[in-house]
Amino acid sequence: MYFDTHAHLDDARFDVDREALLERMRAEGIDPCMTVGANMEMNEKAVALAQRYPGTLYAAVGIHPNDAPELTEEALGRLRAWAKLPCVKAWGEIGLDYHYDDVPREVQKEAFLRQLDEAMAADLPVILHIREAHGDALELLRGRRGRLPRGVTHCYSGSWESAQEYMDLGFDISFTGSVTFQNAKRLAEVSDKIPLDRLLIETDCPYMAPVPLRGTRNDPCNVKLVAKFLADRRGMDVEELARITAENGKRLFSIP
Repeated sequence: MYFDTHAHLDDARFDVDREALLERMRAEGIDPCMTVGANMEMNEKAVALAQRYPGTLYAAVGIHPNDAPELTEEALGRLRAWAKLPCVKAWGEIGLDYHYDDVPREVQKEAFLRQLDEAMAADLPVILHIREAHGDALELLRGRRGRLPRGVTHCYSGSWESAQEYMDLGFDISFTGSVTFQNAKRLAEVSDKIPLDRLLIETDCPYMAPVPLRGTRNDPCNVKLVAKFLADRRGMDVEELARITAENGKRLFSIP
């Protein structure tokens, strides 16, 4: 069994075949799957999907750094209510994203820290989205050592040194199809070093389709290609890597 720990199944690109896709996921052993929110509209859809497919889909709710201005007091009230639902297993995705720099960095940092506190209060792990901002993210997290929720740095893109520090702070490391890209040799080398008990796999679909499907609509079934790539590099059986990463994900997100 495979656990896709980060997907966006609410995306409109799945509207044409979502039911058929979920049937194919079950048939191919992609069970469970975490569908992750990023803004209030996505959060609502993620929760609705998790409630519609209990035991197969679980939800995460939070405000992505590119949507940080949405984190109003009203939004926090709704997030707190969703966080109490049995189908909601994480707070996320949250963090810092400096790629486009559309949202002022101080606004992103404030939303990030506020949501770390909310996740602690809700006793939920966090899903971190850190893009081109590992230095600032680690500085903020370092300042809260000992009072951080557990969690995962999703779609990891940083160095081995940064990965070591994230793990030291209590975060697992997750890889998407981006690790398979031809221009990601350094990232692949980082993936080789992550201890098996701290490793997660994901698709981040509909984005980040792995090689040889790069450029197409990604879906949770392609997490098998991520698993095979990582397993082949380690010289291990893909089913064993799938089992271990699924157990890691279930432990992190408190899924039976």
